[in-house]
Amino acid sequence: METSDKKPNNNQGNSGKNPMKVFLYYYLIIMVITFIINAMGFSSLFKQKVELVTYNEFKEQVYAGKVTTVSKENENTLVFIATDDNGESRIYKTGIWVWPDEELNEALQDQGVIFAAEIPTEPNPIVNFFLTWIMPILMFTVIGMIMSRIMRKRMGGNAMTFGKSNAKIYAENETGKTFADVAGEEEAKEALKEIVDFLHNPQKYADIGATLPKGALLVGPPGTGKTLLAKAVAGEAHVPFFSISGSEFVEMFVGMGAAKVRDLFKQANEKAPCIVFIDEIDTIGKKRDGAGGIGGNDEREQTLNQLLTEMDGFDGRKGVVILAATNRPESLDQALLRPGRFDRRIPVELPDMKGREAILRVHGANVKLSDDVDFNTVARATSGASGAELANIVNEAALRAVRMGRNVVSQEDLEESVEVVIAGYQRKDAAVSEQERKIVAYHEIGHALVAACQSHSAPVHKITIIPRTSGALGYTMQVEEGERVLMSKEEALNKIATFTGGRAAEELIFHSITTGASNDIEQATKLARAMITRYGMSGQFGMVALETVTNQYLGGDTSLACSPETAKEIDDEVIATVKAQYEKAKEILAQNEAKLHELAAYLLEKETITGEEFMKILTHTDAHSDIC
Repeated sequence: METSDKKPNNNQGNSGKNPMKVFLYYYLIIMVITFIINAMGFSSLFKQKVELVTYNEFKEQVYAGKVTTVSKENENTLVFIATDDNGESRIYKTGIWVWPDEELNEALQDQGVIFAAEIPTEPNPIVNFFLTWIMPILMFTVIGMIMSRIMRKRMGGNAMTFGKSNAKIYAENETGKTFADVAGEEEAKEALKEIVDFLHNPQKYADIGATLPKGALLVGPPGTGKTLLAKAVAGEAHVPFFSISGSEFVEMFVGMGAAKVRDLFKQANEKAPCIVFIDEIDTIGKKRDGAGGIGGNDEREQTLNQLLTEMDGFDGRKGVVILAATNRPESLDQALLRPGRFDRRIPVELPDMKGREAILRVHGANVKLSDDVDFNTVARATSGASGAELANIVNEAALRAVRMGRNVVSQEDLEESVEVVIAGYQRKDAAVSEQERKIVAYHEIGHALVAACQSHSAPVHKITIIPRTSGALGYTMQVEEGERVLMSKEEALNKIATFTGGRAAEELIFHSITTGASNDIEQATKLARAMITRYGMSGQFGMVALETVTNQYLGGDTSLACSPETAKEIDDEVIATVKAQYEKAKEILAQNEAKLHELAAYLLEKETITGEEFMKILTHTDAHSDIC
């Protein structure tokens, strides 16, 4: 048996504090404060107010008939109750000068004054104890609870449950998800099925000496189903499922994040076999910069160190599997990715056309569909869409069907919802002048005509000049006939030419240019620069990487990795590439100017035309015309 020489980690920040001690300290302080308040005369506030008067004044009040009750407090003091000028009863005290005073006694008896054994000037002892001790303690306790709740809300946690992981725990079958609910990620499911099989039949692996991978890292863009896959694994394995976000470990106090990690793994070991899922692990798993508490986040690094320690410390044979998800794998600390921690890296990429169709069918099963629905057409039109976006498309289609007063979702609803996700809702009340509508029509037909006259371009699917909420006054949709993974240099150049087709049509027809091509310019420039700096499609630079990509799953930000002189040469070549394709687009449109006018006029009339209508007009020739 191996023995460990590791000493317990006593550097736990505030986690070593016992909540009961905190309570005791607080109530001790309350008792001291209450004692000081009573010593300063707080109890006197609850005593009956007694006014001192002279014996002569007492006699005057007796003869005036104002005294109602009189009592002898001691040999030298009388206490009496009399009414004041306002008719209210008040307690008075006076010193005895001559007693017994027979004349005064007769007057008291004549006035019907009550001779009481005692007139209480002190409150009831029980009431006094409640008012001077119990009430202040209760008051301070309530104030403490209110302040604790306010602090808890501001800190994002419960100060009295320090170090608790707050992980959502799902019992067996409570996730409600299985692999049947996950579509389009067959490779990822295959990689995870082995984990499920181990949790079902651990002995099969133990007999051969194999151990279960301690952790699997799910990597991919947002919305691809990483969290859904983790829940499906738990649902298939029928084991408890712990779910927590990486941001929940990051707290205000040093040591709290590490304490939460310890608590999470403690609970996991108690409920083994189980699955622990940490979403957005890059929040706590970023590369350590070594700056500590000076320039870095010492709390985050402590949390990461504790996570590394816990992953090394638990026995994988118990069946505790750690699943984590991230959109930024390049930012993770290398210590997390070594074997023995996250043994497997499972890509969860954007679905291909077959996967998109399967995802649409999964989500379409939850809505009422008409018989004309063709998911294949929708899948082809949504290249690059994630699973979450496809689910949103189906939901938008259902909402549109309700708005239209129908109880089933049609193909038209699905196609319109694709456009809603891509370009926004229609703005039918947008104030666009007739001249601007004409410019937009020629602009969009310019895109479509240049695309149709090139052999390596995707077919035109739809053209519209109806403004959208995204700001677009119109757009041309192209849909590939099949799934494309690679793009040749010719296809890239043709794509740039298509981008410039709108501006070329404006210049050719109106001899002027507008701001409507801003997005086209951006797309053309971006593609031309990528061809030169990343794809090696430049005759001058060849296969040299001149640009690096960061956060490939979150937009793919780029930065140049070259000298300023080379950057200038890149700019020159980008300009030359886009300019050459612009001239090509103008040449294509000039050769087909008659079709450009015909198609633009048809689009102005209809506002929206399909790819079939576009090609029918384009391919219809007579003796005096020729196309492309």
